[in-house]
Amino acid sequence: MANQYRIAVVGDWESVMGFRALGLDTCPVTSAEEARSEIRRLAKENVAVIYLTETLAKDLSDVIAHYKDALTPAIILIPGREGSLGIGRDSLQRSIERAVGADIL
Repeated sequence: MANQYRIAVVGDWESVMGFRALGLDTCPVTSAEEARSEIRRLAKENVAVIYLTETLAKDLSDVIAHYKDALTPAIILIPGREGSLGIGRDSLQRSIERAVGADIL
């Protein structure tokens, strides 16, 4: 049987619990340090994609940079319950510029 990769969501309880209904692994955390540990744990398991709330991402730039060029896990920033901070869009824009050489957004 082939490896079955999983998708996980890391963030505050209110932001991640809705994803459980979609069958994603949910990892509610209360601090950036807790999120750092969860991301490292998930990276060692068969997790291909980790959705991370922007609120936590602003304090985890070192962890995000560590996995940025790795095949797995892909860390995708999503707005939390507070709404978007623009960090995810900025990150996506930089990745696209690096890939195609121009700002297409």
